[in-house]
Amino acid sequence: MQFSPKLSLVSRLHLKGLIKIAVACALLGLGGVGVSALARAGGSPAPPPPGGFDTKAKHAILMDADANLVLYEKDPDTLMPPASMSKLMTLAVVFRELKAGRIKLEDQFKVSEHAWRTGGAPSGSSAMFAPLNSMVAVADLIPGITVQSGNDACIILAEGIAGSEDAFVKKMNDYAKEIGLTRSHFVNVTGLPAEGHVMTARELANLAHFLMVTYPEYYHYFGMKDFKFGKYTFTNRNPLIFSDLGVDGLKTGFIEEAGYGLVASAKRGDQRLIIVVNGLNSKKEREEEPRKLIEWGFKNFKPFRLFDQGETVSDALVWGGTRHYVPLVGQGNINIILPSTSTGKISAAIVYNGPIKAPIRKGDKVAVLRITSTDTTATNEIPLFAGDDIDQSNFAMRGLDSLLVLAFGWML
Repeated sequence: MQFSPKLSLVSRLHLKGLIKIAVACALLGLGGVGVSALARAGGSPAPPPPGGFDTKAKHAILMDADANLVLYEKDPDTLMPPASMSKLMTLAVVFRELKAGRIKLEDQFKVSEHAWRTGGAPSGSSAMFAPLNSMVAVADLIPGITVQSGNDACIILAEGIAGSEDAFVKKMNDYAKEIGLTRSHFVNVTGLPAEGHVMTARELANLAHFLMVTYPEYYHYFGMKDFKFGKYTFTNRNPLIFSDLGVDGLKTGFIEEAGYGLVASAKRGDQRLIIVVNGLNSKKEREEEPRKLIEWGFKNFKPFRLFDQGETVSDALVWGGTRHYVPLVGQGNINIILPSTSTGKISAAIVYNGPIKAPIRKGDKVAVLRITSTDTTATNEIPLFAGDDIDQSNFAMRGLDSLLVLAFGWML
């Protein structure tokens, strides 16, 4: 099937027809079905970089945030010390507590001697210089981390929320596993050098994406250019915040064991990219290499709207339900990413373990829309969700469905 990369109305209708044919073939056993949880963002290898593009970073990944598609990667799955970039996981727990109402922005936490000595002025590390035994509001501690990378701010929040840094670290590790960061492990809340405190570039990118999607109301903290606390005015340590790249977050990092690193996100128009680099040799490289990757990503890949929010992509067969089909929808608009020079040749399929057993609740993730362009090895894999509730049918109807499965081979 061919369509213009501009995705005219006619082209969209043609592609939607192709998708429905792919579903029908899958249900009849003519196409592959069955999908497991995707272990990597986008679920496919990144495309070969045009023109031999490369980066000086030892570890790097570039992904389109909306399509959850990896555009470039370089050794993204090797465990490495993440330095202050792991503070994103500290903030994930803080944001969860805020959203759940267990803490409030106006709450004030005490600066303990441990927080002051380990992460504050006496430590010689990055700090917001909160005075010993003073009380600091959560609303100040968050930018103390996102702008100044304050180690004292991290420990103050950890102790205020969980009673101790160790107890908070357990929350970090538990939450990380819950959201799919299966290889990351945290030993402290600051990212200071510690054996076993490790992440991968891919999981850092996935964490950044998770924060944007799950806690959009707090994302603005990452884009703050400066922050005043007491007699100090801190400037955001992420130099790309001040560039013309469209960068509005997230976090820098440096320790000698790992070199210079950065997690950043940039938005231009309707397209948002997430980038992670680590293992660079200087602050200058940490500014130059991400810039090259971001510019390359925006230049070589473009988003195209395929389905609007709430629009039915197709229908999936249901076993044992009060209805035989459930509509499949995206989570918001469905965009696909294609190379800027795409010829428009694509293949499409919907993948799921079918038929889907009732009961089904609206919003359940039940399938994946898989679209591949012949111009790249990358595959757009977009999660699809049940558009309606479907209750379980009575015993007789389930028996009839079983006979249909046996007769037509729908049980795969």
